[in-house]
Amino acid sequence: MEKKRHIFVAGGAGYIGSACTEYLLDRGYEVTVFDSLVTGHRKAIDKRASFIEGDLADRKLLLDLFRKNSYDAVMHFAAFSLVGESMKDPGKYFRNNVANAQNLADAAVEGKVSAFVFSSTAATFGEPAEIPIKETTCQNPINAYGESKLCFEKILSWYHKIHGLKYVALRYFNAAGATENFGEDHSPETHLIPILLQVAQGKREKAMLFGDDYDTPDGTCIRDYIHILDLAQAHEKAIDAPHAGHYNLGTGNGMSVLEILNAARKVTGHPIPADVVPRRPGDPPRLIACSDRARKELNWTPMYEDPEKIISSAWKWMQKYPDGYQDK
Repeated sequence: MEKKRHIFVAGGAGYIGSACTEYLLDRGYEVTVFDSLVTGHRKAIDKRASFIEGDLADRKLLLDLFRKNSYDAVMHFAAFSLVGESMKDPGKYFRNNVANAQNLADAAVEGKVSAFVFSSTAATFGEPAEIPIKETTCQNPINAYGESKLCFEKILSWYHKIHGLKYVALRYFNAAGATENFGEDHSPETHLIPILLQVAQGKREKAMLFGDDYDTPDGTCIRDYIHILDLAQAHEKAIDAPHAGHYNLGTGNGMSVLEILNAARKVTGHPIPADVVPRRPGDPPRLIACSDRARKELNWTPMYEDPEKIISSAWKWMQKYPDGYQDK
């Protein structure tokens, strides 16, 4: 009988990490979740996974774990990811997203891990020079969060050259949706779709639309929404990527804020009142991915390209768990 491959999932109690853990377990992998539970949720950890409560800042713990255990791959989701906060406290982001992440990379080298899959972001591109955004598009972050992710991408490229650590950096766009068991429960919530659904739940009076005067067909920003199960599929395929490097993950189907609002109204049957407020600084008019490389080299095919299906999955989860995980 073939031995199960063992995946170390850092940040497996978070939004995307929990969905990816579930996806891997469903496909027969052994999974160890490592999470500090600072932003993650204990109830978001799949009961089939092993769990270690720990922080990436604990270098000794990580090195000991990788010396004593045999992990076939690492998936790293354990970054701070609030853009606004990163511009108020950049030190917090560079400490955790760069210095602490380096501890994980060192442990992976120590444990002779065959693949390191990094949850990166479209924020590394800043205001893109071209649409759709390709892997080769110039990266010029406009916030500390994006810069911290780009810094660690560069560290991984050097670890690949010097230590032979095969890495794959998955730069994804707007993660959305839910699985049957795991969904989005942030505090504070900053993502558009769950905010709209919280209005439909009666938890918010109305939503705020940041600007309606962009150079887009309806004046609101256009983004590329990708379901967390499609992200999970890409992470699994990245374990066996043909070579180290970077991949953009998106559907290529940009949807405006207003289009998402109208889709949420249709899915929930709720009017979801919304007010237009001034633009937020640094919001590009369009962010749309070219994911041709991932589709070709990873044989990755998104299953959820219809925004109503993405929103429906999130709405179903929020109705099942109206108060989220309730462990904060």
